[in-house]
Amino acid sequence: MSDAAVTRRPGGPAPDALDRPISSIAWGLGWAIAWVGGIVGIIVTASTVSSTRLAGIIDPGWIVTYGMPTVQIIGEIGVVAAIGGALFAAFFVPPQPDGVLDVGGFQAMRFATVGALVWTVASLLLVPLSFSYATSRSLSYAIAPAHWGTVLDQVAESRSWLWTAGFALLATVLGRVVLRWGWAVFMLPLALLSLMPLALSGHSSTGGDHDIATNSLILHLISATLWMGGLFAVVGYVFTGGRYAELAVRRFSRIAFWALIVVGVSGVINALVRMDWDQLFSETYGWLVFGKISALVVLGGFGAMQRKQIIRRLADGPVGRALFVRFAAVELLVFGATFGLAVGLSRTPPPGSDSLPSITKVALGFDLNQPASVGRILTEWRFDLVYGTAAIVLAIVYLRGVIRLRRRGDDWPIGRTVSWLAGCLILLFATSSGLGKYSTAMFSIHMIEHMVLSMLVPVLLVLGGPITLALRALPVAGKDAPPGPREWINSALHSKFSQVITNPILVVVLFIGSFYVLYLGGLFGDVVKYHSAHVLMNAHFLLSGYLFYWLVIGIDPAPRTLSPVAKVGIVFGSLPFHAFFGVALMMTDTVIAKSYYSSLHLPWYIDRMSDQRLGGGIAWAAGEVPLVLVMLALLVQWRRQDDRAAKRFDRREDRDDDAELASYNAMLRQMAGRSAAATPDEAPVTQPQEPVTQPQTADEASRESS
Repeated sequence: MSDAAVTRRPGGPAPDALDRPISSIAWGLGWAIAWVGGIVGIIVTASTVSSTRLAGIIDPGWIVTYGMPTVQIIGEIGVVAAIGGALFAAFFVPPQPDGVLDVGGFQAMRFATVGALVWTVASLLLVPLSFSYATSRSLSYAIAPAHWGTVLDQVAESRSWLWTAGFALLATVLGRVVLRWGWAVFMLPLALLSLMPLALSGHSSTGGDHDIATNSLILHLISATLWMGGLFAVVGYVFTGGRYAELAVRRFSRIAFWALIVVGVSGVINALVRMDWDQLFSETYGWLVFGKISALVVLGGFGAMQRKQIIRRLADGPVGRALFVRFAAVELLVFGATFGLAVGLSRTPPPGSDSLPSITKVALGFDLNQPASVGRILTEWRFDLVYGTAAIVLAIVYLRGVIRLRRRGDDWPIGRTVSWLAGCLILLFATSSGLGKYSTAMFSIHMIEHMVLSMLVPVLLVLGGPITLALRALPVAGKDAPPGPREWINSALHSKFSQVITNPILVVVLFIGSFYVLYLGGLFGDVVKYHSAHVLMNAHFLLSGYLFYWLVIGIDPAPRTLSPVAKVGIVFGSLPFHAFFGVALMMTDTVIAKSYYSSLHLPWYIDRMSDQRLGGGIAWAAGEVPLVLVMLALLVQWRRQDDRAAKRFDRREDRDDDAELASYNAMLRQMAGRSAAATPDEAPVTQPQEPVTQPQTADEASRESS
């Protein structure tokens, strides 16, 4: 479908003011950014060649040496365009009333598709380039199809780039067929997913403290690409005179503000993991870090000026828009130079350390010098930048919603607030305390963390009612206003995707079946050595548990409404499978992930078979706690349903002067008259007749029974 076809769509809103497509300015900026980033990347690479040679890397030739940073920068500009276009189409401008993308969103998705294609091609080219760089073999050797197996088997970075190309290709295909708003939302996480292989490889994934380095790099890459990509798309839209230009810029400004904070904090943490402050001006790596910090300060200054002055000028018409475009274009060029520094930094060996890390620290990212104990689990904390940060952010956002309701004069149950905050606190403890540290080295502790993340934290979060709070706290967009966060939540609740993922069979399979596949199917032993596997496992535990308990005890509105009997049936139907899993785990006669645990070389002894059986016992017993919470929650919900039904009945009777009761008494009198007429010769039997009263409510019945 062409751009013109979307513009002339019957029943849709009028086309944007200007006929110039977004790509006319965006592609020009894209090429300019690529040139700036490429030049900076080549200069940095040339200046660090000597240091890489000192690190023992043989010169693979100038094509590989300078081709790698150039291709990587072009590819990263492409993924920035893909993420920015998807973000723009999903959240910056509204779709048409029937859900089809408006002309601005449609053009942004097409631009995102091309960017994802560029990222795909660049990632495929980097597969042989990274192999040649790492092994010093010729590029012709790496390109030959007969050697592809060797390339992927010997160099982990080549495998990472192949994974990146696969995710980028999926994003390309999805972006090409997207015409509706809902699917644009799906392309954004898929494009972000293509960054994960890059974040999980390289300097951050090796050596000591690699858990902190990898998590900080994940946050750094996601925030930076959202920031730059959003600005990229907004500049093109403002340049074309889009009717929602001011709305798009204001929404982008909020994202850019938080992205700046996350990029700055995560970048500093990532740098400090691999160098000391005194090496900032004494090492090549330190100078590059200083250059990135300086560029970040400049970008922060641009953002501050944009929020305070430039956005206000958008209402001035073409003059204000032209000012914004010129200002943002300079900001994007600074971004390009920053990307060049980042690529050069990724190719520069970090400063060496005076002491070599232990085998345990290389494997886990930290040392575990003493066996686990209750005291060490409670006191030896190591903050998890992904889930620890998520716990804190979730608690703050929830409290902001509660405070907004209070200021408006609305009540919010204190029990829900306590439940949500308790869930966030336990999530923080499970991932950032000694429990999170020892879970990577002991199967029993890992199983405790698993049960907490999948069975306790989700129950508490579900009972907090976050969706209900959001729908009450967020403002309504209005009849003719562009949809906002509240409308997005409603749309997600009523989407086909929500209908599918809340199917009871699928929910139970994801929640219980994953236990069997992960541990008894052998998957755990294959992936446990990777940090990315721990991040993904924790995400799966939380999400599958939340879906399960949202379905059976959720107080939030859900795509599927189940009867109380069905909810109890799902809970009791799932319980035997969970108990059997724990028993099966206790009865296994082989150690799961034995090679991984042996490679840790812990300085203290642990009987792996006994530890695994203890983990099975923990899994078997852990199902009792959430079962009690679920049954209590269901009983409370049933009691409240009865109370609400009784109150509705009382209000209805008050409005119509007990019409239902009067009708019932009239029916009894009519039946009594017919009975007397049918037996005229019989003497009437006089019995005291009890007055007909209104049915008891649940509260009255409860008081009488007590």
